Amino acid sequence: MKLSARNQLAGSVVSINKGGAIANVEINVAGQRLVSSITIEAVEELGLEAGSEVVVIIKASDVLLAVR
Repeated sequence: MKLSARNQLAGSVVSINKGGAIANVEINVAGQRLVSSITIEAVEELGLEAGSEVVVIIKASDVLLAVR
């Protein structure tokens, strides 16, 4: 699959916490924790489970940076 989005991060699913309609999918990307909120229907359609290899695609109009 080819995408125009440049912010693509390979990772693996750590856990999935399902609510009524939305699931929080915790992903490990090179030792960093990311969480994606997607529909439960999308989780099922993608066949996601702990250990699934995924690509996180970030498409946002604003990206914040911070320094210490």
